[in-house]
Amino acid sequence: MKISVIGAGAMGGATVEGLIKGQQFKNEDITVSDPSQAVVDKFAKMGVSVTTDNKLAAGTADIVCVVVKPWLVERVLTDIKPELDPKKQILIVIAAGVSSESIKGWLGENCPPLFLIIPNIAIAEMASMTFIVPCGTTQQQTQLVQNIFDEMGTSLITDEQHLASGTTLASCGIAYAMRYIRAAAEGGVELGFKADDAKKIVMQTMKGAVELLEASGLHPEAAIDLVTTPGGVTIKGLNEMEHAGFTSAVIRGLKAGLK
Repeated sequence: MKISVIGAGAMGGATVEGLIKGQQFKNEDITVSDPSQAVVDKFAKMGVSVTTDNKLAAGTADIVCVVVKPWLVERVLTDIKPELDPKKQILIVIAAGVSSESIKGWLGENCPPLFLIIPNIAIAEMASMTFIVPCGTTQQQTQLVQNIFDEMGTSLITDEQHLASGTTLASCGIAYAMRYIRAAAEGGVELGFKADDAKKIVMQTMKGAVELLEASGLHPEAAIDLVTTPGGVTIKGLNEMEHAGFTSAVIRGLKAGLK
Protein backbone atom coordinates (compact mmCIF):
# COMPACT_ATOMS: atom_id res chain seq x y z
CA MET A 1 0.00 0.00 0.00
CA LYS A 2 1.37 3.39 -1.00
CA ILE A 3 0.51 6.84 0.35
CA SER A 4 1.26 10.30 -1.05
CA VAL A 5 1.19 13.51 0.95
CA ILE A 6 0.72 16.57 -1.24
CA GLY A 7 1.85 19.62 0.69
CA ALA A 8 4.54 19.25 3.35
CA GLY A 9 4.24 22.51 5.23
CA ALA A 10 3.68 22.56 9.00
CA MET A 11 0.77 20.10 9.14
CA GLY A 12 1.71 18.10 6.07
CA GLY A 13 5.31 17.80 7.22
CA ALA A 14 4.22 16.72 10.68
CA THR A 15 1.97 14.08 9.13
CA VAL A 16 4.82 12.73 7.03
CA GLU A 17 7.06 12.54 10.11
CA GLY A 18 4.37 10.53 11.88
CA LEU A 19 4.00 8.18 8.91
CA ILE A 20 7.76 7.63 8.84
CA LYS A 21 7.83 6.75 12.55
CA GLY A 22 4.86 4.43 12.22
CA GLN A 23 4.65 0.84 11.01
CA GLN A 24 1.78 1.15 8.53
CA PHE A 25 4.00 2.10 5.59
CA LYS A 26 7.54 1.42 4.49
CA ASN A 27 9.49 4.61 3.85
CA GLU A 28 9.77 3.81 0.14
CA ASP A 29 5.96 3.61 -0.05
CA ILE A 30 5.58 7.18 1.22
CA THR A 31 5.74 9.98 -1.35
CA VAL A 32 6.01 13.65 -0.47
CA SER A 33 5.15 16.34 -3.00
CA ASP A 34 5.92 19.99 -2.32
CA PRO A 35 6.97 22.95 -4.48
CA SER A 36 9.84 23.77 -2.11
CA GLN A 37 13.08 22.05 -3.03
CA ALA A 38 14.32 22.51 0.53
CA VAL A 39 11.30 20.60 1.82
CA VAL A 40 11.66 17.70 -0.59
CA ASP A 41 15.39 17.53 0.12
CA LYS A 42 14.64 17.30 3.84
CA PHE A 43 12.31 14.34 3.40
CA ALA A 44 14.52 12.67 0.81
CA LYS A 45 17.15 12.39 3.53
CA MET A 46 14.57 10.52 5.63
CA GLY A 47 14.29 7.83 2.98
CA VAL A 48 10.91 8.62 1.44
CA SER A 49 10.12 9.27 -2.22
CA VAL A 50 9.92 12.95 -3.11
CA THR A 51 8.75 15.04 -6.02
CA THR A 52 7.66 18.55 -6.87
CA ASP A 53 5.03 17.18 -9.24
CA ASN A 54 1.64 16.79 -7.55
CA LYS A 55 0.25 14.83 -10.48
CA LEU A 56 3.01 12.26 -10.22
CA ALA A 57 2.43 11.90 -6.48
CA ALA A 58 -1.32 11.49 -6.94
CA GLY A 59 -1.07 8.96 -9.73
CA THR A 60 1.19 6.53 -7.89
CA ALA A 61 -0.61 6.23 -4.54
CA ASP A 62 -3.38 4.12 -3.08
CA ILE A 63 -4.10 6.88 -0.56
CA VAL A 64 -3.76 10.51 -1.62
CA CYS A 65 -3.49 13.09 1.19
CA VAL A 66 -3.92 16.73 0.25
CA VAL A 67 -2.56 18.85 3.10
CA VAL A 68 -2.48 22.47 1.96
CA LYS A 69 -3.92 25.80 3.06
CA PRO A 70 -7.71 25.91 2.59
CA TRP A 71 -7.55 28.44 -0.24
CA LEU A 72 -5.21 26.16 -2.20
CA VAL A 73 -7.32 23.00 -2.00
CA GLU A 74 -9.38 23.71 -5.12
CA ARG A 75 -6.29 24.51 -7.18
CA VAL A 76 -4.45 21.37 -6.08
CA LEU A 77 -7.44 19.08 -6.54
CA THR A 78 -8.19 20.50 -9.98
CA ASP A 79 -4.57 19.93 -10.95
CA ILE A 80 -4.47 16.27 -9.85
CA LYS A 81 -8.03 15.44 -10.92
CA PRO A 82 -7.00 13.58 -14.12
CA GLU A 83 -4.72 11.30 -12.09
CA LEU A 84 -7.34 10.21 -9.55
CA ASP A 85 -9.06 6.84 -9.81
CA PRO A 86 -12.24 6.49 -7.71
CA LYS A 87 -12.14 2.70 -8.07
CA LYS A 88 -8.62 2.22 -6.71
CA GLN A 89 -7.79 5.17 -4.46
CA ILE A 90 -8.81 6.90 -1.23
CA LEU A 91 -8.65 10.68 -0.93
CA ILE A 92 -7.87 12.43 2.34
CA VAL A 93 -8.16 16.20 2.62
CA ILE A 94 -6.63 17.91 5.64
CA ALA A 95 -7.71 21.54 5.46
CA ALA A 96 -9.93 23.42 7.89
CA GLY A 97 -13.24 24.72 6.59
CA VAL A 98 -13.27 22.93 3.22
CA SER A 99 -16.54 21.04 2.77
CA SER A 100 -17.05 17.63 1.22
CA GLU A 101 -19.67 19.18 -1.06
CA SER A 102 -17.08 21.58 -2.49
CA ILE A 103 -14.51 18.82 -2.96
CA LYS A 104 -16.97 16.54 -4.73
CA GLY A 105 -18.07 19.47 -6.87
CA TRP A 106 -14.51 20.20 -7.95
CA LEU A 107 -13.68 16.57 -8.72
CA GLY A 108 -17.02 15.31 -10.04
CA GLU A 109 -16.92 11.66 -11.12
CA ASN A 110 -13.18 11.57 -10.46
CA CYS A 111 -13.66 11.94 -6.70
CA PRO A 112 -12.40 8.84 -4.85
CA PRO A 113 -13.89 7.76 -1.52
CA LEU A 114 -13.29 10.84 0.62
CA PHE A 115 -12.22 11.55 4.18
CA LEU A 116 -12.04 14.98 5.78
CA ILE A 117 -9.42 14.78 8.51
CA ILE A 118 -8.11 17.24 11.08
CA PRO A 119 -5.10 16.15 13.19
CA ASN A 120 -2.85 18.43 15.22
CA ILE A 121 0.89 18.95 14.93
CA ALA A 122 1.61 16.41 17.69
CA ILE A 123 1.06 13.84 14.94
CA ALA A 124 4.80 14.19 14.31
CA GLU A 125 5.36 12.67 17.76
CA MET A 126 2.63 10.02 17.39
CA ALA A 127 0.45 11.96 19.85
CA SER A 128 -2.20 13.69 17.74
CA MET A 129 -5.87 14.04 18.54
CA THR A 130 -7.31 13.46 15.08
CA PHE A 131 -10.88 13.90 13.83
CA ILE A 132 -12.01 11.75 10.91
CA VAL A 133 -15.10 12.40 8.79
CA PRO A 134 -15.94 9.60 6.33
CA CYS A 135 -17.81 10.94 3.31
CA GLY A 136 -19.55 8.08 1.53
CA THR A 137 -16.89 5.50 2.35
CA THR A 138 -17.20 1.83 3.22
CA GLN A 139 -16.66 0.45 6.71
CA GLN A 140 -13.50 -1.28 5.51
CA GLN A 141 -12.09 1.96 4.09
CA THR A 142 -12.97 3.82 7.27
CA GLN A 143 -11.26 1.20 9.42
CA LEU A 144 -8.16 1.35 7.24
CA VAL A 145 -7.86 5.11 7.58
CA GLN A 146 -8.62 5.07 11.30
CA ASN A 147 -5.91 2.46 11.86
CA ILE A 148 -3.39 4.73 10.15
CA PHE A 149 -4.22 7.73 12.32
CA ASP A 150 -4.69 5.75 15.52
CA GLU A 151 -1.06 4.70 15.24
CA MET A 152 -0.12 8.39 15.28
CA GLY A 153 -2.16 9.22 18.37
CA THR A 154 -5.88 8.94 19.03
CA SER A 155 -8.67 9.41 16.50
CA LEU A 156 -12.38 10.05 16.69
CA ILE A 157 -14.87 9.32 13.93
CA THR A 158 -17.28 12.23 13.76
CA ASP A 159 -19.59 14.00 11.31
CA GLU A 160 -18.86 17.01 9.18
CA GLN A 161 -21.05 19.22 11.36
CA HIS A 162 -18.70 18.76 14.32
CA LEU A 163 -15.41 19.03 12.45
CA ALA A 164 -15.01 22.75 13.12
CA SER A 165 -15.61 22.16 16.82
CA GLY A 166 -13.00 19.43 16.82
CA THR A 167 -10.58 21.76 15.06
CA THR A 168 -10.79 24.46 17.71
CA LEU A 169 -10.79 21.96 20.58
CA ALA A 170 -7.77 19.90 19.49
CA SER A 171 -5.98 21.40 16.49
CA CYS A 172 -6.14 24.98 17.76
CA GLY A 173 -6.35 23.60 21.28
CA ILE A 174 -2.76 22.39 21.28
CA ALA A 175 -1.70 26.03 20.93
CA TYR A 176 -3.98 26.97 23.82
CA ALA A 177 -2.33 24.29 25.96
CA MET A 178 1.08 25.62 25.00
CA ARG A 179 -0.01 29.13 25.98
CA TYR A 180 -0.87 27.83 29.46
CA ILE A 181 2.58 26.19 29.65
CA ARG A 182 4.19 29.49 28.72
CA ALA A 183 2.15 31.43 31.26
CA ALA A 184 2.81 28.96 34.07
CA ALA A 185 6.51 28.83 33.23
CA GLU A 186 6.70 32.63 33.37
CA GLY A 187 5.00 32.44 36.74
CA GLY A 188 7.61 29.91 37.79
CA VAL A 189 10.37 32.37 36.93
CA GLU A 190 8.66 34.99 39.08
CA LEU A 191 8.59 32.41 41.88
CA GLY A 192 12.36 32.03 41.61
CA PHE A 193 13.04 29.19 39.18
CA LYS A 194 15.27 29.44 36.12
CA ALA A 195 13.27 29.60 32.87
CA ASP A 196 14.27 26.13 31.62
CA ASP A 197 13.58 24.56 35.01
CA ALA A 198 10.19 26.29 35.24
CA LYS A 199 9.19 24.98 31.79
CA LYS A 200 10.32 21.47 32.72
CA ILE A 201 8.30 21.58 35.94
CA VAL A 202 5.14 22.79 34.20
CA MET A 203 5.40 20.29 31.34
CA GLN A 204 5.88 17.35 33.70
CA THR A 205 3.00 18.58 35.85
CA MET A 206 0.68 18.69 32.82
CA LYS A 207 1.83 15.25 31.73
CA GLY A 208 1.11 13.94 35.21
CA ALA A 209 -2.37 15.48 35.21
CA VAL A 210 -3.22 13.82 31.91
CA GLU A 211 -1.92 10.42 32.98
CA LEU A 212 -3.80 10.57 36.29
CA LEU A 213 -7.07 11.37 34.52
CA GLU A 214 -6.51 8.62 31.96
CA ALA A 215 -5.66 6.06 34.62
CA SER A 216 -8.48 6.94 37.02
CA GLY A 217 -11.25 7.90 34.61
CA LEU A 218 -12.17 10.70 37.01
CA HIS A 219 -13.83 13.92 35.94
CA PRO A 220 -11.23 16.71 36.24
CA GLU A 221 -13.22 18.40 39.00
CA ALA A 222 -13.32 15.17 41.02
CA ALA A 223 -9.54 14.87 40.65
CA ILE A 224 -9.14 18.50 41.72
CA ASP A 225 -11.09 17.71 44.89
CA LEU A 226 -8.40 15.16 45.76
CA VAL A 227 -5.76 17.89 45.67
CA THR A 228 -7.55 20.71 47.46
CA THR A 229 -7.90 20.94 51.23
CA PRO A 230 -10.09 23.35 53.20
CA GLY A 231 -8.32 26.67 53.51
CA GLY A 232 -5.34 25.31 51.57
CA VAL A 233 -3.12 27.01 49.03
CA THR A 234 -4.46 25.03 46.05
CA ILE A 235 -8.05 26.21 46.42
CA LYS A 236 -6.83 29.77 46.97
CA GLY A 237 -4.86 29.61 43.75
CA LEU A 238 -7.75 28.10 41.81
CA ASN A 239 -10.21 30.67 43.09
CA GLU A 240 -7.86 33.51 42.20
CA MET A 241 -7.62 32.17 38.65
CA GLU A 242 -11.41 31.92 38.46
CA HIS A 243 -11.77 35.51 39.72
CA ALA A 244 -9.64 36.48 36.73
CA GLY A 245 -11.98 34.55 34.42
CA PHE A 246 -9.88 31.43 33.73
CA THR A 247 -12.68 29.02 32.77
CA SER A 248 -14.63 31.69 30.93
CA ALA A 249 -11.54 32.75 28.97
CA VAL A 250 -10.86 29.17 27.88
CA ILE A 251 -14.44 28.63 26.72
CA ARG A 252 -14.56 31.99 24.93
CA GLY A 253 -11.29 31.20 23.18
CA LEU A 254 -12.61 27.84 21.99
CA LYS A 255 -15.83 29.40 20.71
CA ALA A 256 -13.88 32.15 18.96
CA GLY A 257 -12.15 29.46 16.94
CA LEU A 258 -15.48 28.63 15.31
CA LYS A 259 -15.92 32.11 13.85
